[in-house]
Amino acid sequence: MRNTESPAIGTGKTPPGRSRGIKTLSLCFSLAALALPLPSQADSTAVNGETRAFSIAPQPLYAALSALAEQSGVQFVYNSELVKGIDSPGVSGLYSLEAALTRLLKGSGISYQFNNGNTVKLEKNAVAEPLTATTMPAVTVTGKSGYADSDPYNPDYNRTSASAATKTDAPIMETPVSIQVVPRAVMNDQKTTTIKDALENVSSIRPQSSLGLSNAYIVRGFRNGRVYRNGLVANGLGIGEGAQFDSANLERVEVLKGPAAVLFGRIEPGGLINLVTKKPRDETYYSVEQRFGAYDFYRTEWDATGPITGDKSLSYRFSGAYQNNKSFRDFNFNDRVLVNPSVTWRPSDATEMSLEVEALHEDYQVDRGLFAIGNRPAPIPVSRSFIDPNDPVDTNSKVNLGFNLSHAFNDNWTLRNRFLASFIYDKNISVKPANDFTVEQFLDPSTGNRHYARNIFSQTSDNETYTTNLDLTGKFDLMGVSHQTLIGVDYLRAVGSYEFYGNYQDPVPGLEIDIYNPQYGIDPAYYADALTTPSDGGANHYLFRDDWYGAYFQDQITLWDKVHILGGGRYDWARTGLGIGNSASAADAALPSRRDEGFSPRVGLLYQPWPWASIYGNWTTSFGANNGITATGATINPEIGEQFEAGFKTEFFDQRLSTTLAYYHLTKENLMTRDFNSPDPFASAAIGKARSQGIELDMAGRLTNEISIIGNYAFTDARITKDFSGLQGHRLNNVPEHSGSLWLKYDIHHYEPLNGLSFGLGLFAAGQRQGDNDNTFVLPGYARLDAFASYTYQLGKSRLITQFNVRNLLDKTYYESTDPFQNAPPRVGIYPGAPLTAMGSVRLEF
Repeated sequence: MRNTESPAIGTGKTPPGRSRGIKTLSLCFSLAALALPLPSQADSTAVNGETRAFSIAPQPLYAALSALAEQSGVQFVYNSELVKGIDSPGVSGLYSLEAALTRLLKGSGISYQFNNGNTVKLEKNAVAEPLTATTMPAVTVTGKSGYADSDPYNPDYNRTSASAATKTDAPIMETPVSIQVVPRAVMNDQKTTTIKDALENVSSIRPQSSLGLSNAYIVRGFRNGRVYRNGLVANGLGIGEGAQFDSANLERVEVLKGPAAVLFGRIEPGGLINLVTKKPRDETYYSVEQRFGAYDFYRTEWDATGPITGDKSLSYRFSGAYQNNKSFRDFNFNDRVLVNPSVTWRPSDATEMSLEVEALHEDYQVDRGLFAIGNRPAPIPVSRSFIDPNDPVDTNSKVNLGFNLSHAFNDNWTLRNRFLASFIYDKNISVKPANDFTVEQFLDPSTGNRHYARNIFSQTSDNETYTTNLDLTGKFDLMGVSHQTLIGVDYLRAVGSYEFYGNYQDPVPGLEIDIYNPQYGIDPAYYADALTTPSDGGANHYLFRDDWYGAYFQDQITLWDKVHILGGGRYDWARTGLGIGNSASAADAALPSRRDEGFSPRVGLLYQPWPWASIYGNWTTSFGANNGITATGATINPEIGEQFEAGFKTEFFDQRLSTTLAYYHLTKENLMTRDFNSPDPFASAAIGKARSQGIELDMAGRLTNEISIIGNYAFTDARITKDFSGLQGHRLNNVPEHSGSLWLKYDIHHYEPLNGLSFGLGLFAAGQRQGDNDNTFVLPGYARLDAFASYTYQLGKSRLITQFNVRNLLDKTYYESTDPFQNAPPRVGIYPGAPLTAMGSVRLEF
């Protein structure tokens, strides 16, 4: 049978704003079923005995039927309730279409009839009541896609809804903000291990690691050290940012562009990164994967979920990963384990409660990066490190404890409560560049600028964050206008301590190293001394504290099914403090308390003239208390952000391909940054005012049944516009003017013996970037090429996926970012990207 292109008219779930069109189509198909005779299966031209290869895994029946529709070109007509809660055993091998469908429906109690053309009607085995013009049930026609967003088998690169923008599962096409989603399928194909790699698929996001760990990001020009997890802060005040975010337990990553303070409180105005974790499912699913690659890379991932009780009211999920690897950087390594157990209880259709624990522990080695000579990174191999093989092992631990409760009073009103406790502990000791500003670039000119001045430094951070919110959402019509409202309150309390030892500023005699001919092997006595000698005259203890209360409201108004208005605001009460002393008790006694409060509004308007196109604009502000002090001990006024944005969204090919084109103008006042003119590592200075403006294009989805795409482009002009120390007009650090990526994947479905083969190619590029706000050096632009190939074997009800990925296929030298928080200027903390790196993997799903 020839494979024909058949549109996906529906999947059992009517997209908002399109009910009229779906009902009309449903009516047409129902009348067609009444008007046309139903030929027997033997007489049907659709069943001619021709065999073909089918590869459909065990999964929910609606998803299996969608897969069969893709692989055969037929359409299925059925009542959506017919397949609800039914699993299919799947089908694999050479079969006629009729034989494949019979196996797919085995044990379901459902029979089928082939109508004229490509249509197959499904119904219960029992004789159904005849249809009449007044008793027609709701009809679903399934074509190209029928996967739920959370389905682990879902291969789609795009998502049509997201929660980060409105705290509701709102359609992206009807939300007047820019929001992008990186789903699990993209992470699987690209073999990401942390969210840093996943976020390369989103425009205007750049990594900015600290100590070589992926832990902070620049969004629309502004650094954001705070990452959210299921809508709540997951890493507190930003100290202890060494805690990485492993991707093993993620269902998707959502990025809301622009100020998000209206619903989430203290957040940088560039945007919000929200990690959506895997949730327990009431269908059984298991997977185990082994990866291996260059630099002694080994990683095991697992995922198990399913019902615990027969009525499926109690379900579980247990996912996690273990990773052990060396690095292309000398002396660096990582030994990391992540476990994420969770349970969900549904005592009734109206109430759901979930409890989840995420625990991550890693042993690693701090990476101090490379450094600049003149206005460029030093011309030395990117593998060369200036730490020492005798450096003690560093440790990092993170535990997240989350609870979620939702209760629906009726079809329109729902109450939700979320709670998250986050604990982060990090301890490291390493050789670092000496913080002696009298020596240019930390090189000794008397030796021909060959010797790198160093000392030894140790630090420990301990961070606790408790955050919760209570939201009431409701839907109602008032005078013919549709409303979806949200009223909520939240609270955040974060406490962090930090202490450091060792010679912080001056070079230590005997620790100099020749950058062109390094000799390693530091006497362990140096480390022992660094662990007991207080730095900076004894004032080496810091205590941070945040208390944050917020109340907010939001209303999503729909007029004539085409106009969507989003309005809301938030009022914050914040108390912050930073105390310094020569002991924990002294720092607590010196802890100042600053109180700030402010209102953050948001207004957005979206017009959807056609189902496939939306035009939108928004204005929003943000309020963020500055938890920092100047070199003189004074507190800093709150940061204020403001954004104007306009854009255009589309959905082509029956919602399979989504695009967003946006222009924004964003400003931030009282921008807090590290004061490098002070020996105090936590002394801050307010730059004054910075502005970022630009154009973004994001796309994700399918061009055809075989070709998937995710890509982006960003033009970003981010500058300091008001400053008190001579930085006015400078570009913000690590922000390229031009950047983007394009990832294409091709799946072979219908060509034996290649059925099951997939391959892809990705290009990731960034232009030249300033390495620091002083604009004293630049990181050169680069283009990196990645590739992968995979093959899926069907093993009865299970499937085995083998895959091979290559990152940096052309082995280009490039630099990702600079480190703003390593107790020295960014010019001595430059992090290179990895050279050509190969990885193989084997995953079993059953």
